[in-house]
Amino acid sequence: MCLISKDHLPLGVNKRLNTIAYDSLFTSHLTLYFLDKFIYPLPDPMLNRFYLQILPEIHHKVKWLNLESTSMERILLATNYPNLNGLGLYDIDVEKALSLFNNDIVFIRINRSQISSLVIDISKDDEHIAVFKKDVNNILFSKIFTMFINLQYLSFGPWSNLRPPSLFEMPYPSATSSNLLELRICRTYFTDLLYLLDERFNQLHTVHVDIIFFQCAASTIHRREKLPNLRYFSLHSNNDLHNYDELIVPLLHRMLNLEKLDLQLVVYRKKGFINGNDFKDDIINNMPRLNNFTFNIRLFNYLPNQTTKLSNENIQCTFKDFKSNEIISCVDYFQEKQYSYCHIYSYPYKMNYYVNISNNFPGGLFKNVHRVSLFDERPFEHEFFIQIQKSFPFMKELTVVNEKPQKNKLYRKSKNDNQYLSIIKYPHLTKLSLLQVHDDYVEQFLLDTDVFMPNNAHLLVDYQAMKRVTENFTRHATRVNCAKLASVSLIDTYKCIKPVKGYFPRADKH
Repeated sequence: MCLISKDHLPLGVNKRLNTIAYDSLFTSHLTLYFLDKFIYPLPDPMLNRFYLQILPEIHHKVKWLNLESTSMERILLATNYPNLNGLGLYDIDVEKALSLFNNDIVFIRINRSQISSLVIDISKDDEHIAVFKKDVNNILFSKIFTMFINLQYLSFGPWSNLRPPSLFEMPYPSATSSNLLELRICRTYFTDLLYLLDERFNQLHTVHVDIIFFQCAASTIHRREKLPNLRYFSLHSNNDLHNYDELIVPLLHRMLNLEKLDLQLVVYRKKGFINGNDFKDDIINNMPRLNNFTFNIRLFNYLPNQTTKLSNENIQCTFKDFKSNEIISCVDYFQEKQYSYCHIYSYPYKMNYYVNISNNFPGGLFKNVHRVSLFDERPFEHEFFIQIQKSFPFMKELTVVNEKPQKNKLYRKSKNDNQYLSIIKYPHLTKLSLLQVHDDYVEQFLLDTDVFMPNNAHLLVDYQAMKRVTENFTRHATRVNCAKLASVSLIDTYKCIKPVKGYFPRADKH
């Protein structure tokens, strides 16, 4: 539990500290930083009071500490923590992590054999220590399991750079644990996952992993031992997977006692769509204890001149025996780009994004989705955007890709006609991207008679399209929504043009 909100400084802070700092309900799980989209350290006066007064008095109540990089050493050395069993180290860079786990003195005031849960959030990666990248995770993992010998829960990551180092460069480290039960790894390699699922961590029952790179020799999968203790496996990736049948299916065959499975993948496959029959043959029939199977599979199939085209009804029929979940499917064939696309997922939808939505979108209510992208080779009409409004009521980011003109350009009728079109409202929208669209869509979002634009939105748009739609930034009908924009990026052949002064009054101030 976070001890103090950043919004409650500085008035009354001493009184509030006195009220809650000694209450075991708050201090058993103590977070000593501010979290407001980003992690911020406590101000020095408050940190000094914790260090000198509060922590020495409540140290025996603290069971879990969440710390940020600039103050973690000072807090850890402030007093003894006899009942501490969980530790979270956040916003830490690579150099700091290496220094921390190479220095036993930092942890001298805690009982390291008592630590059963550890969270390490490596969110910074300084360029000047790039020389350490190759071996840093190798070293860290070895140090962690040497230092905390009774660790049962470990969460490691994420890295902030686009492609972090492999967890385990050859030769493999000596890291091993017969106590580790649950492991969460963000932004790692498929080969690292194979290492983690070998006999060195033979008691694992829960694994959550996010993969950024899938390249691996399929033969190494089949040589591995079974995983009889694994009960829950979650595999997420937004990166392209080209060998699902060679890598993922054999890996899952090792998990014969799995009870819960969650797959979130982007698959490129040359042998057709993945459907319910594939799941039965490759997964369900090999896992007799499986009682919870959730998935979100986006599959691209580049097979031009396809003679047999499965319909969405064909795909849905393969899931008729799936009793535990409602299964949603959406099938599209894009002739111009020569690929087919099938999106299948278990409902309720779990992700905070929904991408590649076409006119075949099946609908539904997705309150947790904040980021949406639309693409089709057929035009999006006004009613389609109304449907998006209803399905994603808390959408914050919207990307539209569609170069086809609208067939039914709909404008509001005259005031003498009582039939009005519904105004599209995206009240939570903060980012709108219209870079690869026909002018019709730029116009639709800029006309206040079609779209109610919120006051804090950022627009990313093609400069030439914007120039045409606004009639060289003089058109009165588009001025209302342009005046609401908090910022605007006008892109012209990969360069950004400064907004026309006066037409975007709020954006001019930034």
